[in-house]
Amino acid sequence: MIGLVVVSHSRALARAAVSLATELLPRQPIRIEVAAGLDETTLGTDAVAVCEAIAAADSGDGVLVLMDLGSAVLSAETALDLLDPPRQVHLTAAPLVEGLVAALAAAGGGADLRKSAHEAEQALAAKRAQLGETPTLAGEHDTPPPPTTTVSTPVTEEIVAVTNEQGLHARPAATLVSALGDLDAQVELRNATTGAGPVPGDSLTRVLTLGVLAGHELGVIATGPDADAAIALVRDLASGH
Repeated sequence: MIGLVVVSHSRALARAAVSLATELLPRQPIRIEVAAGLDETTLGTDAVAVCEAIAAADSGDGVLVLMDLGSAVLSAETALDLLDPPRQVHLTAAPLVEGLVAALAAAGGGADLRKSAHEAEQALAAKRAQLGETPTLAGEHDTPPPPTTTVSTPVTEEIVAVTNEQGLHARPAATLVSALGDLDAQVELRNATTGAGPVPGDSLTRVLTLGVLAGHELGVIATGPDADAAIALVRDLASGH
């Protein structure tokens, strides 16, 4: 599993961001370290503290570093030069809060450093979609996606009524993505009411772009040994269970 580091000028802000992410996605086996503030109340960033946080978060699979602004980026860049031995680290331009939630969801599902960074960097797509903008998903057209089904692969498909009063907003969507990561199944979701999608069920940023509200219908296609379990899980989440 990769590790995550939050670099911020404010220790309180960094801790609040981590608290939000871990409440949305509890029980994720991901190490999150904070390098923020010069002390409990003084704003600032410290390259040595960032270096120590990266070392603490690294289990051998790499570390994704999220930063707020200005000197946080400079401190993170300086920290890379201080690492001994050098480590696999990615500094992402993703938004701090949304990016942290997206990265935690991806990494908790087993995504590597590259995919987790990609998810974090797409994290504003759902907000753009909710505000009526066309979300731009970085890299989605770089290579054609592999087909999710083949003639020889059994496919389970269902239309699910969404009665959960929150729809598939942050918490239920995060819960869904996290739970699907535990199953041996490939899942695609679409908003059958609005026509949005399909999107992969293992991507929190993409699931949120569907804009699924209470009263909508959710189309689910699943393949793999746990396809039926995946459909049942989506059905339960859609009903608020």
